[in-house]
Amino acid sequence: MTLQEIQNQALQLSTGDRWQLVQALLVSLKQEATLKPKRGLSRLRGVAKLSADAGESNAQADYVTYLTEKYQ
Repeated sequence: MTLQEIQNQALQLSTGDRWQLVQALLVSLKQEATLKPKRGLSRLRGVAKLSADAGESNAQADYVTYLTEKYQ
């Protein structure tokens, strides 16, 4: 059965039955969303974080080294 066929059949249901269908679909989606790990930026948390020892001076020194090598 295709998605279009399911949609057509759903539209033929009574209003109460359609609300029940919507609720069942939402519950299903919520359960699925909680089971899957979140993707995206949350996986990258802390990637660009500098350690407390490195601080600003180390980042600045790295940038100076980069520029020096680039323009030699």
